[in-house]
Amino acid sequence: MHWFFDHCETISDRNLERVKALGGGIAIQHRMAYQGEYFMDRYGKKAAERTPPVRKMLELGIPVGAGTDATRVASYNPWVSLYWLVTGKSVGGVSMYPDKNRLSREEALRLYTQGSSWFSSESGKKGAIAVGQLADFVALTDDFFSVPEEDIKAIESVLTFVAGKVVHASKEFSSHAPPPIPVLLEWSPVKVFGCYGAPLYVAKAARAGLLVEHHHSAECSQHGFAHALHQLFGPADAERNRYAGFFGSGCDCFAL
Repeated sequence: MHWFFDHCETISDRNLERVKALGGGIAIQHRMAYQGEYFMDRYGKKAAERTPPVRKMLELGIPVGAGTDATRVASYNPWVSLYWLVTGKSVGGVSMYPDKNRLSREEALRLYTQGSSWFSSESGKKGAIAVGQLADFVALTDDFFSVPEEDIKAIESVLTFVAGKVVHASKEFSSHAPPPIPVLLEWSPVKVFGCYGAPLYVAKAARAGLLVEHHHSAECSQHGFAHALHQLFGPADAERNRYAGFFGSGCDCFAL
């Protein structure tokens, strides 16, 4: 069984060596792309230069997988995460990492694919376009390996295959799109998905078939937004993990 630590933004070299000696892995996420400025304000730019020390992890031969850990600490958009790994910048454009702690585009993509397959004990089964592996692949709006760095975070998939089946299709491939699957729980913001970070309005919620009780018109913007947020996140707040107070407003990974 593979075991691993999550995040590890502030892990020491000594503890990296211990993880390596004990056969563990490290799953990294791009929450520093969103919290980098706050970290630097509090601890200084020098301390932020290895948050996390990805290059050191790889040099030690530790299995490393990349992800988002969304939606508690970052966006679930993988291209924002790949942008962060490649450029070493926050989404606000602040440069956090020296060149030695940044990854090439190939290295970053490998962590997202082959690297992450180690964590589910599926190395050699998925993570590469190869004979005998799962047919997981995408057609993208741009070439990840050639677009300017600043354009990486704007890349989207227009056709996504998982295990050889189309699970997403848009734009010129829209005719191949599978029927939408039911969203559970009913109050989930995903039900009113409108692209990454899209604002949620009552009118949009109504068009998506989501019940939003209020006494304003469907055209209401400011009030509608507040009501929709209450409708969507009210039940979530009521069912919050009982350990959330201890772990704060960040990730509750270790409380699950």
